[in-house]
Order: sequence, then C-alpha cells, then structure tokens
Amino acid sequence: MIGQGVLRECLLDADVARVLTIGRTATGVQHAKLQEIAHPDMWNYAAIEDRLRGFDACFFCLGVTSAGMSEADYTRVTYGITIAAAETLCQLNPAMTFVFVSGAGADSSEQGRLMWARVKGKTENAIIRLPFKASYVFRPGVVQPMHGERSRTAAYRVLYTITKPLVPWIRRLWPNQILTTEQFGRAMLFVVRHGAPKRVLESADINALVPA
Repeated sequence: MIGQGVLRECLLDADVARVLTIGRTATGVQHAKLQEIAHPDMWNYAAIEDRLRGFDACFFCLGVTSAGMSEADYTRVTYGITIAAAETLCQLNPAMTFVFVSGAGADSSEQGRLMWARVKGKTENAIIRLPFKASYVFRPGVVQPMHGERSRTAAYRVLYTITKPLVPWIRRLWPNQILTTEQFGRAMLFVVRHGAPKRVLESADINALVPA
C-alpha cells in the first residue's frame, strides 16, 4: 500500500525523470516515465543488473506481515530480500540514496522480545552500514491511504475500513503519529534532495519533513 502511494508521488513529481519498479508482478500502472520489471527471484538480481544502473535513489517498500511466520521465514523475506537488493544497488550505484520502509517499534538492538521488531532492526542496521551516498530508515506507525491505495493483506484492508471514520479524531489527538501515503512519498523524495537530521525517522520526524 505504501509502495503504491510512493510510486504515485514519484510519477507526479516533475523533477523525477525515470522510475523503475521491481516486483514479482507488475503494478499495472501506465505512465510515460515508468518501466517495470517482473522478477521472480527477489534474492538474486544478477540477471537484471544491466537495467539497475544510473539511478539516484531506491525506495524499498516491499514487506510482509509476520503473522503466522517463523523467525527464520520472516528473516528470509524481510532481511534477505532487502539486503540482496541493497547490496546489488550499492555496488552498481554507489552515489545512490537508499530509503527503507521499516515500522514503528523496530528494535535496533536486535535483542528485544518481539520477533518482527528484532528482524526489522537487524535489517535497518545492515542498510545503514552499507556505503551508499546516504541511507535512511522510515518507521511509520499509522499510514492513511489517500488515492485508492490498497493493502494486499486482507486483515489490513478490513482494519483500514473499520478505522477510517476514526482517522480525523486520531489525527486531532495524535497529529504527528498519522501519515498519509501522499506525505510518505513526498518525504522520501525530500530526503533524497535535502537529506534529514537523522538516519532513522519515526512518524513525527517524517511529519516534520512534509507536513500534512
């Protein structure tokens, strides 16, 4: 869902000349500056390396829920896919800015009780250690879809439907803890152009970059 919103903002931005998406399936979006690669093996990019050069930024928005997954399986997807892509891109585009979508509550100590938080924290730390021009971690809490974006997780779709009437009230009570997909995409573009005061940005930090 976040990836859909980020893609929309990239395509709308006049300063963005070219956008490439990589996923197991195409997004179905049609745009003059959009290219898509349907790539079945997300742990290995050797076959498409020649198409991954010449980019200024990567917005890594892939992710799965940890519900029902073992730590080994969740690590293989969350850590494995992310780092495989990041290491490849860092080698091909050392002047790139890499932005990783993590989650509120991620555990950078890698020692906490929550499995998903440890794995996210491990992934964050590995990204930050890579010698990109710059790298940032976005830790969103509540993200409000704005332009028809939909989560692929059925439970999340139900949750968004149920809580949608409450969003204005939540925003009044905790204005810095809710982001829109529109804000999210614009904030990613912002850090590529201008940087950010810290490497790991929570919802309030992202809101400060691009207010609603």
